[in-house]
Amino acid sequence: MSLIGNINLKVIGIVKPTSLAKIALYGLLLIGVYYSSLAYMISQWGREDYSYCYLIPFIVLYLIWEKRNQLASLPSVSSWKGLIPLAFGIVFFWLGELGGEYFTLYISFWLVMVGICWMHLGWEKLKTIAFSLLFSLTMFPFPNFLHNKISVNLKLISSQLGVAMMQLYGMSAYREGNVIDLGFTQLQVVDACNGLRYLFPLIILGILLAYFFRAAFWKKAILVISTLPLSIITNSLRIALTGILYEVWGTKVAEGFFHGFSGWFIFMFSLGILLLEMWILKKVQSSRFKIQDSKQQQEGERLGGIQNSFSLPQFVVTVILLGATLALSQGIEFRENIPIKKSFDRFPLKVGEWSGNCQTMEQKFIDTLDLSDYALIEYQDSTGKSVNFYVAYYESQRKGESIHSPATCLPGGGWIFKQAGAVGIPLPPNDGGLMKVNRAFMQKSGHKQLSYYWFHQRGRILTNTYQLKIFAFWDALTRQRTDGAMVRVITPVYGLEELEEAEKRLQGFMREIVPVLGEFLPD
Repeated sequence: MSLIGNINLKVIGIVKPTSLAKIALYGLLLIGVYYSSLAYMISQWGREDYSYCYLIPFIVLYLIWEKRNQLASLPSVSSWKGLIPLAFGIVFFWLGELGGEYFTLYISFWLVMVGICWMHLGWEKLKTIAFSLLFSLTMFPFPNFLHNKISVNLKLISSQLGVAMMQLYGMSAYREGNVIDLGFTQLQVVDACNGLRYLFPLIILGILLAYFFRAAFWKKAILVISTLPLSIITNSLRIALTGILYEVWGTKVAEGFFHGFSGWFIFMFSLGILLLEMWILKKVQSSRFKIQDSKQQQEGERLGGIQNSFSLPQFVVTVILLGATLALSQGIEFRENIPIKKSFDRFPLKVGEWSGNCQTMEQKFIDTLDLSDYALIEYQDSTGKSVNFYVAYYESQRKGESIHSPATCLPGGGWIFKQAGAVGIPLPPNDGGLMKVNRAFMQKSGHKQLSYYWFHQRGRILTNTYQLKIFAFWDALTRQRTDGAMVRVITPVYGLEELEEAEKRLQGFMREIVPVLGEFLPD
């Protein structure tokens, strides 16, 4: 106890009150600048896909604590090089703040923290905790558009492999998108079974195991990379077992305790596979590692580096930059200028030769899409052939709000994209001439359909979600606007009809509908 007391007295004596005051000022500035971003991030941790994030800060603190002796033996050397990540962090802050993307703000926070550590601790200490800093990136949830895309693809892969396993077992199983038909019942691969709840934690676990694994780098790389196929295969196995046991025990195997227990069991099984993999890799011959134990330094030497951690010039410059960022973010009015538009309730049901019937979506889908207004209309021509028209309008695409692309939604319904890509659609000169849109030819259960979709963004026609983010930032900065819309038209390919006929019908409809859209979507 006396030894601990002596060490604490030394620490108190060496860490001056001025240093503690500087740390406190840094903390207040960082909270002021990133409060809304960090609050939203923690709220996202409440989602089951990201519940593991609650543990990441504690793991990072442990990893740093584990390096305490090595850190204490190194002197703190102030460096202006830390200004580089700090400056990039502030640039990313404005990109995220104006573009409305939380993930950019998370990266900004991380870069600022790295910059502060580099400026006050020096490169040697930064290298010592480099893994801890890199590992802290795993606590940031993915952007919504990327999360949705990964989720949909994982559900499709898992359901496909799950059906293959059931068929290998001898069951009659058929897959249509995320719905598995077993004959006696249907199973839907929902978000709880998409594999994200295994994939991210298993990758993070693989990274931690590789970090503590005393082996060659290539062995560590194999261990981490193997977590990806392992999570997909084990999740598919869970789906297959659910289908197999469903025939015996009924619905209780797909819900409640059994469903949760099966998820826990599969994850622990995956952990066992990783440990077995480590054991096998350890047996593989490789050059021996020479692990040199760092010598213990005298207590006075170990704690001496703390004294000069917060050199005045770097501290002043950092405080000025963070203070100016906080003042600008709070003092300048960034309220969006939301334009006036017509309500889609007034969208015409008669367009050229096309006559339409309004359709509605269930409220749960409207809430999920988080749109401001929409129109969903089934149009028919004089021959009875139809085109389904859908437009979703967003008054704002700021933080946490984003347009849902058909490229992630339609495959989940079982539609297989046979041909997909951007194409130019000829329009009359008054309507802009050639219009670039996304084209997708899809099939499901013998049915075929052709779709065009595009993003109408403040007078621009865009075709991918990355363009949306770039122009959202630019228009928020220059026009105080992030409003926009997604437009999608679909027509069936009837019976023996050639694809060219469907193409001609859809392009004819677009020549009629695009001018009408211009009256409802603000430029």
